[in-house]
Amino acid sequence: MRDVCHRLAENKQVRRTLPGQGRLHIDRKLPFLCLYRRPLRKPDHGTDRLIKGEASYLLASSAPRHKWGISSLVQGVVQTLSNITGAFLIVEIWSTESPVSIIDPEHGRTAPSFRIFVPYNRIPSETIESLKNALARITVSKNKGEVKTVYTHRPWPERLPPVLTTRDIIKYNCFLIGLEVSPIFRDPDTSEIYPLVLKKMHRGISRAFKQAAYEFSHKRTTVRPANYKSLGRRAVVKAVWEVDQKLAAISNELDFLLVVTPVNIEQSWNKFRSCRFKCEPVFFYRPIPVDPSVLKRKLYEIPFDRIEDPALSLMFHEKLVELEMKLSMLRDRNTRNFFFGSMQLYGEIDDKLAGLAQKILEQISPKSHELSGSKRINARAFAAMAREEIEFYRETAHGMNCQVIIRDDITGLMVSNGNLFIGKRVRIPESRAEALIQHEVGTHVLTYVNGRDQPFQQLYCGLASCDELQEGLAVLSEYLVGGLSPPRLRLLAGRVMAARMLINDATFIETFGELHFHHGFSQRTAYIITSRIFRSGGFTKDSVYLRGLVSLVKYIREGGDLSPLLVGKISIEDVPVIKELQLRKILKPTLLKPRYLDSQQALSRLDDLKNGKNIFNLI
Repeated sequence: MRDVCHRLAENKQVRRTLPGQGRLHIDRKLPFLCLYRRPLRKPDHGTDRLIKGEASYLLASSAPRHKWGISSLVQGVVQTLSNITGAFLIVEIWSTESPVSIIDPEHGRTAPSFRIFVPYNRIPSETIESLKNALARITVSKNKGEVKTVYTHRPWPERLPPVLTTRDIIKYNCFLIGLEVSPIFRDPDTSEIYPLVLKKMHRGISRAFKQAAYEFSHKRTTVRPANYKSLGRRAVVKAVWEVDQKLAAISNELDFLLVVTPVNIEQSWNKFRSCRFKCEPVFFYRPIPVDPSVLKRKLYEIPFDRIEDPALSLMFHEKLVELEMKLSMLRDRNTRNFFFGSMQLYGEIDDKLAGLAQKILEQISPKSHELSGSKRINARAFAAMAREEIEFYRETAHGMNCQVIIRDDITGLMVSNGNLFIGKRVRIPESRAEALIQHEVGTHVLTYVNGRDQPFQQLYCGLASCDELQEGLAVLSEYLVGGLSPPRLRLLAGRVMAARMLINDATFIETFGELHFHHGFSQRTAYIITSRIFRSGGFTKDSVYLRGLVSLVKYIREGGDLSPLLVGKISIEDVPVIKELQLRKILKPTLLKPRYLDSQQALSRLDDLKNGKNIFNLI
């Protein structure tokens, strides 16, 4: 105990294994402790996991032989930290023996149920109110929880002694609250855990603890956290790094986009044109360099259940699901099942997005063109521009090891693992060159490098569902540098319409014909759009460019900040978690920002978006 108190006084992390399967974890000088005492006479599966992941928690045995040791430990922790912070809060959690039956009459489901036990004196009313409100917002299967407040002389579990004497409670300005939870996260007969319900409860209760601790800190102590999320754990345990490393290793073995892209686009275009667009092209692909079944087995051997932090657990679990889908898609490449996997990965194209795409195609003439007199530059010239841009960022990111490579087996531009691949035959309008540099280098390469600089490898591999934001940011960058042209916006809309036709069971030839004859795309452009959509059996990723731009414009209009979006390859849904990890100082400040954000023109255009500019105003 002396060592524990000494480390806390020096603001050092404490993590100790205790007798009776106990554990103490305290991140730093904090004015609160979450407590759980494991009952002796009955199994209580899952309840301990409701406080694991907090920045300050104690799991203890309730065995009489450990009573003095636990009380002494708590007394030492409270004395040490209360002397520093001015007051201290203990929240003890326990479960009822069986779930309290609160049934939603419409759906017949059990809802979360809580009772907050409050002593008659020394009542931290603002803390209790915050805890109560946060618990009431927890929903399971669309059912909100019920929260009751119980005033008592004993705000701790029945048949257990208090962890502190009344004298010590007053002496160290300590406040005790009890939280009784209905264990709807396990089967009442077998005690088998319902993992998804437990995860939902864990996230909700963790948020409630932090919000209550935030109120307590500001009203009762000298600690002034900037945000309740900053009270989360900063120290990351070994299990998290292990999971991150193993997920990244599997991600790095997949060059997914390259493997699902045909190598014979040019040759098949020539054959398609020679048969007057009446015979479907045959595509060939690179060999798949991995065995999807072997990687799936490795994926499910990763010890996700050892992650205590609810925010990180959710982030990694979503990546697990995405990788599993991608591995299934590789196995099913060039079959109809690949298309079904693509639908799971990238989602439906709703009527609103399809309607926007249709409106763009109707309102922007197919005869629209790039700036008059704009000549075209070849692959070598564009590669030189890209290398120059990378050198600019390398002045800040000295270890930046990104390459620009010209290849003859791709048709356009592609960034993979931080490297920019340029098709040997590309010819880019000079007026679009800077926009595409910012699209590929200023977005895709930059977020890869920023992710590489962070402690979590998932931020450069890409969190789940990151493609939509990545492509939305990339297209936004084109607008901010003045290069989002009418033909480019038509192209993005055409991709959405082609994906919609694929979903509606149109053939390659029917989709090509719709794009060329009805929407006015050139033969080659219509072919390239259709090829991208029909590759590998049906790949709807190209719909995310327009959808990502729409989502991003909405985010900016609602006051969203670009800064957290550049930390790595994330989705808009990840922004709250990213901000929390930044507040908890787990993530470092973002290394690079796009060069265009130093431009007054770009900042002015951003202001226009904040003031309500819509998609049609971008050109």
